[in-house]
Amino acid sequence: MSTLRYWDYYNMTETFTDLHERARHKESFHNLYDIITSRENILLAFRTIKSNRGSKTPGTDRKTIHDIKQLSENELVEIVQTKLKNYRPKKVRRKWIEKENGKFRPLGIPCILDRIIQQCFKQVLEPIAEAHLYKHSYGFRPLRSTHHAMARVQFLINKSQLHYVVDVDIKGFFDNVNHTLLIKQLWNLGIRDRKVLACISRMLKAEIDGEGVPSKGVPQGGILSHILSNIVLNDFDQWVTGQWEFFPLKKPYKTKEGERYAKKRTRLKEGYLVRYADDFKILCRDAKTAQKWFHAITRYLKERLKLDISPEKSQIVNLRKRESQFLGFTIRAERKRNKRVAYTGINQKKLRKLKEQAKKHIKRIKDSSTSQNALRFNSFVLGIHNYFNRATHVNPAFSRLAYDLKAFLYNRLRPVGRYGHPINPYSTYKKFYSSGLKTFRIANVHLFPIGNVKTVNAMNFSPRLTPFTEEGRKELYKRLKPYIETEISILMNSTLPDRTVEYLDNRISRFSMKMGKCEITGWELSANEVHCHHYIPKHLGGTDQFNNLRILHKDIHRLIHSKDMNEIVSEIQKLYLNSAMIKKLNQYRITGGLKR
Repeated sequence: MSTLRYWDYYNMTETFTDLHERARHKESFHNLYDIITSRENILLAFRTIKSNRGSKTPGTDRKTIHDIKQLSENELVEIVQTKLKNYRPKKVRRKWIEKENGKFRPLGIPCILDRIIQQCFKQVLEPIAEAHLYKHSYGFRPLRSTHHAMARVQFLINKSQLHYVVDVDIKGFFDNVNHTLLIKQLWNLGIRDRKVLACISRMLKAEIDGEGVPSKGVPQGGILSHILSNIVLNDFDQWVTGQWEFFPLKKPYKTKEGERYAKKRTRLKEGYLVRYADDFKILCRDAKTAQKWFHAITRYLKERLKLDISPEKSQIVNLRKRESQFLGFTIRAERKRNKRVAYTGINQKKLRKLKEQAKKHIKRIKDSSTSQNALRFNSFVLGIHNYFNRATHVNPAFSRLAYDLKAFLYNRLRPVGRYGHPINPYSTYKKFYSSGLKTFRIANVHLFPIGNVKTVNAMNFSPRLTPFTEEGRKELYKRLKPYIETEISILMNSTLPDRTVEYLDNRISRFSMKMGKCEITGWELSANEVHCHHYIPKHLGGTDQFNNLRILHKDIHRLIHSKDMNEIVSEIQKLYLNSAMIKKLNQYRITGGLKR
C-alpha cells in the first residue's frame, strides 16, 4: 500500500500502468531512458531506497543514505542524470553470508548512489516484466510470497492428485547467468532502448572489489538482481508451460478435464511448474512422465540458458513414499480416506537452525534481562510462527521444538524471571496466545510460547491482484489486509532505549487496533514507517497509557513537531494532504502546544 502511495506522490502511477498495458499487447519500448531519468522517477527511487533498512549499509565508498539525504532534490536529480549520461558504476563491495549448509553465499553491495540508479531502472522495468512473467512464478514479485507457492503445490497434490515431483537444483544460479543471453532476453521482452540496455550491461559488469570484473552472473544484493533473474528464467517457464499447460489445441474444450484428456491422447508430458526464484518443482502424475521431464529440463537449462544442475541435489521424488523439501517446508502425499492429501511440515535442518537461534535469544535474556531483549525474543517467535503456520503439521513440529528447549529455557531464565501462567498479560500477548500455557515473565514482559501455534490455510494467489492495472488496484484495496502480525514482529524487534514497557506494549496494541493505519491520514503503514506519538506530550502531563498514544506515519509525525512554517507548507504539498487531514494535523499541533 505504501508503494502505491509513493507512486501517487510522484505522479508515476499512470506511467507504470501504461507501460504494463503496452507490454501486455506485446509492444516494444524505445524511449525508456527518458522515463528512467525523469525527475519524478528519481525522487520515487530515493524515497523507496530511503525506506529500505539496507540503505544504511555502506558500499565501497563508505557512503549511506544519510549522505544522500544532505542533498537537495534538485542536486540529487542532477547528479543521477549526469552520472547516467556516461554511466560507470563504482566497485561493488563483496560480503559473504553463511548458508544453512555451512557454505557461504556471496553478496554484492553496490554503492548507495548506484543502488538509487538501479531502483530507477527497476521501477520502469518491473511493470513491463510483470506483463510477461508466468503466473505461478512467485519469487520476488509484487504481493507474492512463499506461502502462495506452497498453496499452489498443495492444490496440485490435493485436487489434481499429482504425487511425483521433479526436483532440480541449478548449480550457483545467480553466479552463472549468461550476460549476453540476458540482454537478448530483455530485447525479446520489448526493452529495445539501447541506452537502457547499455547501462544494464555495465551494471552486470561492475567490478567487484578484490575480484575484478565478472564475466557472468547477477550479483545478489543488487536492487536489479531479482527482476533480472526472473527474466532469465521466464524463458524456462514459458518453455515448460508450452509443453503441456498452455499447449495450443486445435479446438476449444468446455472443461479442464476434457482438455486434459485431449492432451493425454498425444505424446505430451503432463506437468505443472511452481517456481520461487531459482527454486522450482514440476509436479507429475507418474514416474515415467517425471523421468521425461527430468531429462528434458536438464538439457534445456544446459543448452538454452547455459546453466548446469547439481546432480546430488536433483532428483525425482514419489511423494507417497518420501518427502520433498521446498522453501523450508517438507511435503508428502499421505493417504486420507480414499485419496491422498498434502502433509506439510518443517525441514529438520531448518528446525535445528531455529533451535540455535532460540538459544541465542535465551542467552541474551539471561545476560541482560531487559524488556527490550524479551521483546526481541517475542519478535523472533511471532516471526517464525507467521512463516511456518501454513504447514499442516506445524503444531507437532513446534511442540517438539518447545520440548527440546524446555530445560534449557527454564535453567537459564529461572534466576532472572518468574515462571508460571500469565497473570494479567499485556494485550499484545492476549491477541496472539492463550494464557493456558506456562511461560516466563521478564521485566514485566511475558515471553511468547514457542509451542503454541496453529495451522493457517495457505491461500492461492490471484493474478488479478496486481498494482499495475486500475482493476488490480481496486481489487487490492478491496481484498488486501495489512499483514499486521508480520509488521508487529518487526516493531517488537526495533530498539527504543529509555522507553517503558507500558509504552512499548501499548504502541503495539495501538498499531494492531488501528489495523496498521495512520490515525491522521488513514494510510496503511509498514513497520519502518511507524512513529508512535504522545497526543498530550509528557512534558505537559501526558502518559504512556494506551489512550494517549497515536500511530502515525513518520513524515506526519515530523510535521506535528516542526516549527518551520515554510517546511510545513512544503511537506503538506508533497504529501498531498487534504483539508480533513490538515485539520487533524493542526489539532494535534495545538494539543502539543504548537501553532497551527
